[in-house]
Amino acid sequence: MADSTVVFITGVGKGIGRGLLEVYLLRPNYTVIGSIRDKHAPIANELKQLPKAEGTKLIIVSIEATSATDVPKAMDDLAAAGIDHVDIAIPNSGFTPTPGPLDTADVSEVIKAININAVGPIYLYKGLLPLLEKSKKSPKWAAMSTGAASITRVEPHSAHNVLAYGMSKAGQNFFTQAIHSAHPWIISFAMHPGLVQTEMGNLGARMMGLEQAPDTIEDSVNKVIAVIDGATRENTSGKFLNTIDGTEFPW
Repeated sequence: MADSTVVFITGVGKGIGRGLLEVYLLRPNYTVIGSIRDKHAPIANELKQLPKAEGTKLIIVSIEATSATDVPKAMDDLAAAGIDHVDIAIPNSGFTPTPGPLDTADVSEVIKAININAVGPIYLYKGLLPLLEKSKKSPKWAAMSTGAASITRVEPHSAHNVLAYGMSKAGQNFFTQAIHSAHPWIISFAMHPGLVQTEMGNLGARMMGLEQAPDTIEDSVNKVIAVIDGATRENTSGKFLNTIDGTEFPW
């Protein structure tokens, strides 16, 4: 694995995660690690059939975001597969409860969202840190966030209608910034991938009065990967970026 670029993406079964997986698999000499809840589920076989470039391979691991034991088990699987480093980590998987008025928010769904969206990436980080340390490049932690996590823009985004999602992703944003602060050798940043035509994105778009989300998965994924490709410690790390238009979101 020493000469291969190794990318780890969580939540590759559908949506943006799957889009990212498909694009990275078409790059030569990549090792792409994708997580789903159960690597023995039928979706795993479907993912393994995706087209791949020369010298590129796919490894599927099982990670349920709230599990304290899944990430260590996945790391054991990677060690058995000969993975000795990771260059890019993309915490992408997430949970979005049904939006609605603030006064009807379901506290149990807020707790679930925090466990998946904010705590889950901490488990992932603790497992991947030794592999990121062994990268011969500048390792990158590229967290998939959302404009709804911007505390400054809660009112203009009407993000009070997605309390659980916004609060939990704001927590993830803090952790992303904490990685940047704690590890000067990691390029750590948060990304808003647009209002994307996924199940979650279309739900949010309808809440805003739109028929569907304006950004296609293909366009979002291409812009997300372009940001990751060009990310540097000086110009990108510690920032919250709108990948669609290249601007920076306030935290």
